[in-house]
Amino acid sequence: MGNNGSTRASRKPSGGRSRKKSADGVSRRALLIGGGGVVAAGTVAVLVRDEVKRVWWQVPGVEKPRKAGELDYGAATWVAASEANWRRADRPDDFRIDRVIIHVTQGSFDSAVRVFQDPAHRAATHYIVGQDGRVVQMIRELDVAYQAGNRSFNERAIGIEHEGFVDRPKDLTKAMYESSARLTASICARYDIPIDREHIIGHVEVPGTDHTDPGPHWDWDRYLKLVKRAATASPTPSVSSSASASASAKRE
Repeated sequence: MGNNGSTRASRKPSGGRSRKKSADGVSRRALLIGGGGVVAAGTVAVLVRDEVKRVWWQVPGVEKPRKAGELDYGAATWVAASEANWRRADRPDDFRIDRVIIHVTQGSFDSAVRVFQDPAHRAATHYIVGQDGRVVQMIRELDVAYQAGNRSFNERAIGIEHEGFVDRPKDLTKAMYESSARLTASICARYDIPIDREHIIGHVEVPGTDHTDPGPHWDWDRYLKLVKRAATASPTPSVSSSASASASAKRE
C-alpha cells in the first residue's frame, strides 16, 4: 500500500566553480534571500516536522498504533470478536464515521457474545449492552464490523447490540437505555456525529437489510433525550490513544 518516494542525488554546481561563502559559513544565496527568509524557512521546517510526528499514521500503508485489548470506551469490558466477523481498517482516516446503528440481539447477552466469537457467524457489532447496563466491546472503533448487511453503512458506522427480543418491551430496561445513551454520546463526541435520527438509526433503517430491529418497542424519543443529556454531562473517559489523537489532530 505504501508509496516509496525516490531520492534525488545531489549535484555539484555546473561550470566547476564552488559557491563563495561568507566568513560565518552562510552561503551567498542565503545572504541574498535575507535573514528573514532563512528564519521563515526554519519555522516552516519545524512546523512540518511536528505535523508529521502528530499524524504519521495517516501516511498510506502505515497503521495507527494498537494494543491488544485496548478499549475505545472506558466503561466497557473487552472481549474480542472473531476476526472473521470484522475487517481491519484505520477509521476515521480511511472511512469517515458518521452513524451509530442500534440493534437488538434476539437473545441473551452471553449468547450474543458467543455468536460474535464464532467465525462461522460472519457478523458482529462493536458493542453489546446488557439489560443490567453492562457494556462489552468486541471490535475496535477503528475497524469495520460486519453488522448491517450494507458495505457503505458498515464502513461508516459503529454498531451497538442490546440484549433482548424485539417483541418483548420489558427487555428494554431503564439501565440498558441509560448505559447505551452514555455510550452513544461518547461515540458522537469522538467523531462529531450529530445527535439526531438521521445519524443514530436502527438496523431496520439500513438500505437493503432484512432485519427489523430494534423493533416497534424501542423508544426513540426517550433514547435521543438520554443521549443528549449524557452529552452535556461529564464525559466517560475514552482510553483509546489513537481515537483521542485523531480527534486532537482535527481540533488543531
